[in-house]
Amino acid sequence: MKIDTGYTTTALNQGAVGFVERITGTRAGKPFNAVLKTQKKWERQGDPLSWRREYDLYTSGLGKIFTNDFRIPECYHAEINENETKLWIEYVEGTSGADLTIDMYEKIAEGLGRFHGKMYAENAQFSIKNLADPNGMKNYYHYNRTKGDTYNYIRSAECKIPQHLCKMIIEMDEQSDKIWEKTEQLPQVLRHGDFFPPNIFYKENEIILIDWDSAGLAPLGEDIVCLIADNGNVENMADYYRKCVPAYMKGFSAQSKSFTMKNLHIYERIVMHYSYRLLDNENWRGEIKPPTEQENDFKTLQKIYEMGGYNEYF
Repeated sequence: MKIDTGYTTTALNQGAVGFVERITGTRAGKPFNAVLKTQKKWERQGDPLSWRREYDLYTSGLGKIFTNDFRIPECYHAEINENETKLWIEYVEGTSGADLTIDMYEKIAEGLGRFHGKMYAENAQFSIKNLADPNGMKNYYHYNRTKGDTYNYIRSAECKIPQHLCKMIIEMDEQSDKIWEKTEQLPQVLRHGDFFPPNIFYKENEIILIDWDSAGLAPLGEDIVCLIADNGNVENMADYYRKCVPAYMKGFSAQSKSFTMKNLHIYERIVMHYSYRLLDNENWRGEIKPPTEQENDFKTLQKIYEMGGYNEYF
């Protein structure tokens, strides 16, 4: 018996190494709606297998460790060859990106905390071999800190960057080893690795995360660093910080009573993760960035500086 299938495709995103398209149509008279994500082989700095990570995660049964209200899209079919992967996955609808409200951010942070608390309480075990380096954030900090000569420039007499911002970064450099040592003593949980608004969908209290090519085990709280500092709303960054950190801690504590919540050093990790990236000396001293982008970088650093006045326990 022949089964009639008709479909149309719509490009959702096209990059140098990946292509995402929505597929809609009917099969045997029933409508279907899916996404085909094609990922070409490429090599990320320090993470050569990231190009195939989503394929590895989906085929490993990763979805089983999530909950009904905090999950990944369902994967219908997966293929791989030596040059690319293809994933046919659920098309996700909901509020995402710049449309997320601060109240949604708070619920997303609490949902992430519950998921991480559940992982910790149940000592979740899963057989996934291709995970990102658990020291990825620390390595990224050291890479940007030693790249070029921004480190020396912010300590020089010729520096044109506001001194209070330089002082913030220098003081964090001086205590960075102790901060990383403390965070490495926190429980390790599955981090998304790119936990920012376009990868998060919120729908009727359901949270769905896409794009898992940076996923790995990491110390508690790492995704919250990205959620706060990569939200694209610089003016309200401090409000996101004050809302999201306690919400995350609340969610984690509700699931895990055996771990006494300590200082997660979210603020310190934000300073270390973003400061040198924003102050890339080739952009600042070579004036490669347009003035409007430089101004936004200054504004972001200033907001990070202002966040330092808040305590994580509020």
